[in-house]
Amino acid sequence: MQAPILPYGRQWIDDNDIEAVTAALHSDYLTTGPRVAEFEEALAARCGAAYAVVFNSGTSALHAAYDALGLGPGDEFITSPITFAATANVGMYLGAKPVFADVNPTTGLLDPASVRNCITNKTKAIVPVHYAGQPCDMDSLQRLAADHGLAIIEDAAHALGATHGEHRVGACSHSAMAMFSFHPVKHITSGEGGAITTNEKLYYDRLRLFRSHGITRSDFFEKEDGPWYYEMQQSGLNYRLTDFQAALGLSQLSRLDFFLQRRRAIAAHYRSALGDIAQHISLPAEPAYGTHSYHLFPLLLRGAAVQRRAALFTRLREGGIGVQVHYLPVYRHPFYRERGFDRRVCPNADDFYAAEISIPMFPAMQDEDVNRVAEALKSFFGGRTNLSSA
Repeated sequence: MQAPILPYGRQWIDDNDIEAVTAALHSDYLTTGPRVAEFEEALAARCGAAYAVVFNSGTSALHAAYDALGLGPGDEFITSPITFAATANVGMYLGAKPVFADVNPTTGLLDPASVRNCITNKTKAIVPVHYAGQPCDMDSLQRLAADHGLAIIEDAAHALGATHGEHRVGACSHSAMAMFSFHPVKHITSGEGGAITTNEKLYYDRLRLFRSHGITRSDFFEKEDGPWYYEMQQSGLNYRLTDFQAALGLSQLSRLDFFLQRRRAIAAHYRSALGDIAQHISLPAEPAYGTHSYHLFPLLLRGAAVQRRAALFTRLREGGIGVQVHYLPVYRHPFYRERGFDRRVCPNADDFYAAEISIPMFPAMQDEDVNRVAEALKSFFGGRTNLSSA
């Protein structure tokens, strides 16, 4: 009998989550209601930020953040090519140009030296991506931003629960804003959803306005006909999160510490189980300046193993192990190539993409699931198997 499919990531929904959503569905609110505000307050407190604003996806959250910063035609923002395309796409929606800096060849994180070389008089922001859950070198990036009068928006879609120094990612200790995603494979889920955290009231107000068509009802009761009055003050979209999604997110957030603990235990198990094939693969490392939250567990193939990635990918998938590759560098997508983006400016990113393969990482994995993945890898590379005691 074929073994069950083991995805590279998935949600963990329990009875408390279902009860929270059911209660919301039985309430008076389906769209934005009191649970949205509760979720925002809890998330801000968990991250150590003054404010949080939730959205219907991480993409829409980042779009709102770029708008709140004022990115527009003629502006450039520097980001990583090792990310989901949305990081760059939403800036282009506003007419700004993404500039791709190279990455550290072993971590896939934005390289501050490469960022420095990309800064021009058009640069308005730096958007570091905390790839796989490992925080970027924010001290170096913050110094660069301060030296050139730039803002930082953190793409922390992978990094809820990670830390940088004494601060949690999302505290915005080094940035103007930070974005999180609540897609089902992330640390917590609201089905689809996202959020921006910030310590700036100006950004908080702009984010809330952009989320709801640019429309506000406040402060006009004395100025116009009556309490029904509202007005559109700027462009905006319907990026609101529903109350039942917020109920799910709030319930999931209560288990974040458990989810993080389990992810870190799985990472430690992988390290122990895969030691015999270290000549073929490199494992993700904990940063010296913070803690990894292990949204992904990316392996980098080494030496001749790089040329065997397609065969490894196929072998694992055929065995029911849902590996993935994160990511095709953004500038290599046809949309970007057709607009003149040159892949040759980021050789480390191209090499990272050529060597990377993500193996399953999610809290509901059992130890035997981890052993199953490790056995399959060791079998492919000819290493010792039978890891029942690993």
